[in-house]
Amino acid sequence: MAHIVTLIPGDGVGPELSEAARRVLDASGAEIEWEVQQAGQNVMAAEGTPLPERVLASIRRNKVGLKGPITTPRGGGIRSVNVALRKALDLYACLRPCKHYPGVRTRFEGVDVVVVRENTEDLYAGVEFEEGSAEARQIVSLAEGRIREDAAISIKPISRFASERIVDFAFRYAVENGRRKVTAVAKDNIMKATDGLFYRAARDVAKQYEGQVEYDEWLVDAMCMQLVQKPELYDVLVLPNLYGDILSDLCAGLVGGLGVAPGANIGDECAVFEAIHGSAPKYTGQNKVNPTALILSGALMLRHLGEGQAAGRVEQAVSAVIAEGKSVTYDLKPSRDDPTAVGTREMAEAIVAAMG
Repeated sequence: MAHIVTLIPGDGVGPELSEAARRVLDASGAEIEWEVQQAGQNVMAAEGTPLPERVLASIRRNKVGLKGPITTPRGGGIRSVNVALRKALDLYACLRPCKHYPGVRTRFEGVDVVVVRENTEDLYAGVEFEEGSAEARQIVSLAEGRIREDAAISIKPISRFASERIVDFAFRYAVENGRRKVTAVAKDNIMKATDGLFYRAARDVAKQYEGQVEYDEWLVDAMCMQLVQKPELYDVLVLPNLYGDILSDLCAGLVGGLGVAPGANIGDECAVFEAIHGSAPKYTGQNKVNPTALILSGALMLRHLGEGQAAGRVEQAVSAVIAEGKSVTYDLKPSRDDPTAVGTREMAEAIVAAMG
């Protein structure tokens, strides 16, 4: 029976990458029926929102989506579709495996770290007040001199419920995937109430997995140093939202960059899989951008759907093509101006061929 999957092509280079990923996943052996839904700045003018309700309805109905990159303007413009999707569908767990594939240029080899990021609260909850607003003035008065009167203010909520939920997700992932250790990362020496609660919740959950998975803790600043000195010591990292966002990019840098880093946003009911890089609008239509991240996100999706063998074929084919170094995009060549570099479409075709 075919899996019905919502496909959101995205904008910028998103449609090119989505087509490449679809081509590979269709050749994986898994039977998928794609339900295409447009979202992002391309539908804003026609529908008045970058995330029409029909898109959410499709994902709720199908339970699974694959999403190409969507542009989020800095400082203004449309709201982030990525954040809106997570909130609307309660996709509380952001899963970002960062694994080095031989052939990818990096200062580190053999890195295999999984970042599990809480997706619903922290400073990303969007509770902000402009400088001079009535709400900001009220908070300034309550702070009794600890906040300047002309400050804009963001609120950082950390709840026991969300903290326990994300840490339990990290431990379940570790058990199901044969991982050895879960490390909680926060900053409770400074933020004793919020980050302190995160650690207390993590310790309570860790007790339920004693004897199955090792547990430890690091402060986020120290963890940044640890990752660039001894990444081989770490396995599954679980973090609140902001720290998780930052460290997932750091870990992607360890293995070669965002172009090879897949991602998933998972809830109890639905899951959306996506590359974690941006939409690169300057490259739109040039058949140039590396499709690896979205293809590997598709492999994560296949595993989520119970199609482990198909996912393994995709991952092995991606690894083989990158290791050979022949049919890869410019960013995977020793020199970025290498004339033998192929395009997005051609690399996808090489991956399909490698699956036999």
